[in-house]
Amino acid sequence: MAFAASLTNLQAEASCLICLDYLKDPVTISCGHNFCLPCIQQCWEGLEDIYPCPKCLQHCLDKNYRKNHQLCYILDTIKQLFTTRSNSIQRKEKPLCDKHNLQLDLFCEKDLKLLCPRCRMSSQHLDHHLMPIDQAAWRHRRKLKGYMKSLRGQVELAETGSEIQSSQTVKLWRKVLNKKRELNFEFVRLKRLLCDVYDNNVFKSVMEENDIKEKLNENRTLLLDHISTLKNLLCDITEKYVQADLELLTDIDSIHDMYQNLKMPAVFPYELKEFRWCLPPQHFSLDKIISTFQVDLTLDPESAHPNLIISEDRKSVKYGKMQTNLSYSPKRFSVYTAVRSSEGFYSGRHFWQVEVRGASQWAVGVCRDSLTPNTATLASIKDGCWKIQQWTNTSGPSEIVKHMKIGVFLDYELGEISFFDMNTSSYIDKFTDTFTEKLWPYLATGLPSNRLTICKVPDN
Repeated sequence: MAFAASLTNLQAEASCLICLDYLKDPVTISCGHNFCLPCIQQCWEGLEDIYPCPKCLQHCLDKNYRKNHQLCYILDTIKQLFTTRSNSIQRKEKPLCDKHNLQLDLFCEKDLKLLCPRCRMSSQHLDHHLMPIDQAAWRHRRKLKGYMKSLRGQVELAETGSEIQSSQTVKLWRKVLNKKRELNFEFVRLKRLLCDVYDNNVFKSVMEENDIKEKLNENRTLLLDHISTLKNLLCDITEKYVQADLELLTDIDSIHDMYQNLKMPAVFPYELKEFRWCLPPQHFSLDKIISTFQVDLTLDPESAHPNLIISEDRKSVKYGKMQTNLSYSPKRFSVYTAVRSSEGFYSGRHFWQVEVRGASQWAVGVCRDSLTPNTATLASIKDGCWKIQQWTNTSGPSEIVKHMKIGVFLDYELGEISFFDMNTSSYIDKFTDTFTEKLWPYLATGLPSNRLTICKVPDN
């Protein structure tokens, strides 16, 4: 079996990788692989400059192939070896028909069965195409070579698919790992928020208890004083009741006045407040926030820095050449390249979305009405500006331009400004403060490659 396998491997090595037959006029190309001269010429026909190897795809810079004379001699030897072995096998192994005990020398192409001369004459094979065994073997050997070529291709395709599946498995693992990290981060943050709400509610409960205790004590003191007054009056009336007529009627009016003007202090009723788990709206459905509180904003050209260019629909802003023909406006930012919207808010809940195109030098947020437009520094929380930003000094043609959408949710009464990454529908950050004046949506940019656009979130 080992010898037969070695002969089979030898025969495969002596075959052309293109036609799968014995090499004819064998030539060797620069990568070391061997092909029939007509096969490689046909394969490279019409190509220029670069000629890939059909086996390893290594590029040959020119049609530099050389005839392999030594391989020609080896091929002749291999052919003789196989011819001799085939004849020897045929002489040694002469299979006989199980039915007629005659030598099998024919092959039925329709039924794919070996036949003896008597089988040939049977009614089962009269109309069938019959061939000598050597011709049939040669024909089917050619088919098997075609199967081998097809199967090699299928193996390569399956291996490629297996590699793709392996890489997808790794990608899936990384995605799940990142998702777990996001969930853990959200859990920790929500747990911290719940702890804050719990501590706040406990603090309010304790304060309410102390306040009620103080009022109950005050009310109890009033009731004790009233009881003392009643007892004293009862003693006075008892003494008056047993006195002689003249003494009884003396100062009787004071007794009547005291009795008639008695007022019992009201008993202080109390009811503990119901403290609920009032989480900020961003911890519920973001879709509900958008559908309920989304507003349509436009930019205010009179507040825009002279270097900022506002689009005609007043939705977009980008950095450009300074404009010198602008009219004076006390609202105009004069130092930092910022602009605010035309709409401001004194109360309520409001949501809007800003599309940011740019890698650096941009800011999105909210500013208060009293923010000084000519402040010498980039506006911050102490100036009355709550924002998220990417404000680095790096710029250049090689800078990668990023594209993200930022959602801003303002809850005036709750005193919160929340920011969301709308590409992933995830929470970014939150500012908490006490708002006492009008608030304005605020944008800033400092690079020509940047563009900020106020755009509505489409309905699902």
